[in-house]
Amino acid sequence: MTTFIRPDVKSFVAWDYVVFAALFLISSGIGVFFAIKERKKATSRDFLVGGRQLTCGPVALSLTASFMSAVTVLGTPADVYRYGAAFILFFLAYMFVIILTSELFLPVFYRSGITSTYEYLELRFNKPVRIAATLIYIVQTILYTGVVVYAPALALNQVTGFNLWGSVFATGIVCTFYCTVGGLKAVVWTDAFQLIVMLIGFLTVLIQGTLKNGGLANVWENAQNGSRLHIFDFDVDPLRRHTFWTIAVGGTFTWLGIYGVNQSTMQRCISCKTEGHAKLALYLNLLGLWVILICAVLSGLVMYSYFNSCDPWTAGFISAPDQLLPYFVMIIFSAAPGLPGLFVACAFSGTLSTVAASINALATVTLEDFVKTCLPNLSDRRITWVSKGLCIIFGVLCTSMAVAASLMGGVVQASLSIHGMCGGPVLGLFTLGIVFPCTNWKGALGGLITGITLAFWVGIGAFVYPAPSSKALPLYLSTSGCNTNMSETVATVIPTLPPIRPELADTWYSLSYLYFSAVGCLGCIIIGFLISLLTGREKGENIKPVLIRPVSSVFCFWAPKLKTLCWCGVDHNGTKSLHEGSKGSLENVHSKKAEANDAIINGFNKEMQSHMPGYDPSEKSYTNPDLIKTESYF
Repeated sequence: MTTFIRPDVKSFVAWDYVVFAALFLISSGIGVFFAIKERKKATSRDFLVGGRQLTCGPVALSLTASFMSAVTVLGTPADVYRYGAAFILFFLAYMFVIILTSELFLPVFYRSGITSTYEYLELRFNKPVRIAATLIYIVQTILYTGVVVYAPALALNQVTGFNLWGSVFATGIVCTFYCTVGGLKAVVWTDAFQLIVMLIGFLTVLIQGTLKNGGLANVWENAQNGSRLHIFDFDVDPLRRHTFWTIAVGGTFTWLGIYGVNQSTMQRCISCKTEGHAKLALYLNLLGLWVILICAVLSGLVMYSYFNSCDPWTAGFISAPDQLLPYFVMIIFSAAPGLPGLFVACAFSGTLSTVAASINALATVTLEDFVKTCLPNLSDRRITWVSKGLCIIFGVLCTSMAVAASLMGGVVQASLSIHGMCGGPVLGLFTLGIVFPCTNWKGALGGLITGITLAFWVGIGAFVYPAPSSKALPLYLSTSGCNTNMSETVATVIPTLPPIRPELADTWYSLSYLYFSAVGCLGCIIIGFLISLLTGREKGENIKPVLIRPVSSVFCFWAPKLKTLCWCGVDHNGTKSLHEGSKGSLENVHSKKAEANDAIINGFNKEMQSHMPGYDPSEKSYTNPDLIKTESYF
């Protein structure tokens, strides 16, 4: 294009509102459907983990939808537009994350028969460690969920004229409603529907955008000429924003911290009827993550091809990069009423799925880690009603956080950083417990504090003293084709720097944001391991095989001596099953670590016996309904 005059971008029309409203009505309808269907068996277990009888298909779709929020729908194409298609390298990070999650973390959580992942920390260490990790998760999730609600609503409001607070409160109300009414099954099936909407929205934009560009060949040529296809940059400088190493290594730590040990992920995995279904759900989810990633990257390239001679952000047509895709959509679908509404439904599908999963997970960890501990004698019926009440409370809190986000200018960037800064240390904590049997509770708590300190130090420092643009390397954006008096420039927002920058500003504080999680995780592991050695490592006889999974279990199975060494005295060839003995309650078991250990050997209470996994030879995996004696847990 040689000349680009700002088009008269229209706001939503009636058909757009109809399409968008249909998304909310169907999502709410799914919640009502499961409330009616499951009304005769409305136990807390059915509400929180779907009776542990879900299959891999809907769980895989739900996992994909939940972690592809509107931040992904709007932010990834904008990132590709500004920095190039190197973002596609996240397919490596996703692959490593899924493999580690399914082979390292999932078997421990699934076979332990827990509902909250933080239950594991009390069984492995003690109650203070569990409470500390739970509080970090609650604060992190409420903060991030509020941003997930507000950020896309603001971007869409400023471009499409879609009512800002109407969308914010509608999102909060609808998510809270179907979480409260239908429980986990409603969340899972609604996520599956919303993922379909996301894919349809992306494909519609890709097809129409490609046609507007004159075909895929033109898109590719313009992207090549604009240096958007330079993907493999093997520079090892950790201060560079996106390179092969920062994405492949740092991205793996970041996503593993918010995925591999995340309550929202594991709650749906342990809701599967067998461990085999849970693993298959994760690998199917990987395919879904790749599909969404490819669609988002291609959308960014198509958008760049269309605006390659007139960048609307530099020209002042929009005020922020996150508004690029909504602005593009309103242009290419200006003559097609209803299709802009479909795209907005696509963006908000990501928001709904993320918020719903967060509310359900927050209610679960609060119930399991606090309510049941304080009120161990609650009946199952009351527990179900408490669960629903918690969903309402967290729905209100997350929506309120969205309101707070509008009053705090830098909260979006700060909150996204906090997601990695909190996730890394917690990942390190779980890794200490699962991979290093010799770690004691002192090392775990000391490592967690160290990891949080390091991660927040670098994260807050990076926020106060932003890295120079020479490390971010935004690509050239032109305004030569705009019908304005602006000269061509590079669209780089240069932050106002403090008059005095400390020495760490251009080194430690300039570390790529993808390494924040790695700093917290590795700091937690190293310090936690050293403290455990200095204070007396955990004795092997105090740890039950079901609670750990040293690396030797996965990678050194052919070396018995090395396996014995890595298990640090734990009976890795133990043949004791988990179904013998014990009638006490799981809540009472948690009161003392010794009682917890005995419960793992002898079997959990009557409630736990109804869902504790056992080995099913026909499935060749662990399954929920019956416990069958097996020779080894790993």
